[in-house]
Amino acid sequence: MRASPAPDVPDTRAVALDELRRRIEAARGGARRRLLAALGADARVGAQRLAERTQCQARERAAEARRIARLLARRRALFAAGARVVAGVDEVGMGPLAGPVVAAAVVLPARIDLPGLDDSKRLSPAARERLSEAIRAQAVAWAVAEVGAHEIDALDILRASQAAMRRALGALAVAPDHVFVDGRPVPALGFPQTAIVGGDASDASIAAASIVAKVYRDARMQEFDRAHPGWGFAVHKGYPTPAHLAALRRLGPSPIHRRSFAPVATASR
Repeated sequence: MRASPAPDVPDTRAVALDELRRRIEAARGGARRRLLAALGADARVGAQRLAERTQCQARERAAEARRIARLLARRRALFAAGARVVAGVDEVGMGPLAGPVVAAAVVLPARIDLPGLDDSKRLSPAARERLSEAIRAQAVAWAVAEVGAHEIDALDILRASQAAMRRALGALAVAPDHVFVDGRPVPALGFPQTAIVGGDASDASIAAASIVAKVYRDARMQEFDRAHPGWGFAVHKGYPTPAHLAALRRLGPSPIHRRSFAPVATASR
């Protein structure tokens, strides 16, 4: 038989479970801890399950807070060294056969509320959309730049991606003191930089930029699909899927295909 709750702990045994759930969701700090302690004296199965679920959620939130803190560690070190504005920049779209390469630059605020922030490649489309909206709403500044297929063909894809990153940073409303770059250093960036291999999975600013860039480029490819129907751009986003390659063989290149890429060059003959 369970003991009665301590004098400073509320007695939950006569409270409906739906009401208890509401109280726990609304409570904070000591009040929340006292409610959870009270559930320990509540013999109802539903109360015990509610306590277990609430404690599990608390552990998950704590783990997520620690993960986000790790993503912010490099930025904290720069702030401690005197930096005031730190940007992250990343690009998407180097691999597709069609469409632009897109870069985003993001300056996050000192405090962020972005649960689930991660490398865009690890997120579902719905999570990317949600986070992109939240990032743009919370950011001190953000900007997107794209380099289209014709310029990619003229420059090559590496130089085009670097140009997109320089343009995105140049379009920010505030100039950064330092920039975190995903991958290799960008020549002539114009700002002090730290290049981080796998940065979109290990730094918050780069992860935010990767999400904004991915969501923007996906939306652009849906626009191109409406302008150039038949190639399936809304589905494969220009990447060399079997369906895309089949459409390319059937229809030839569209105006947004990168003719310097081998499969497109072959289809042009």
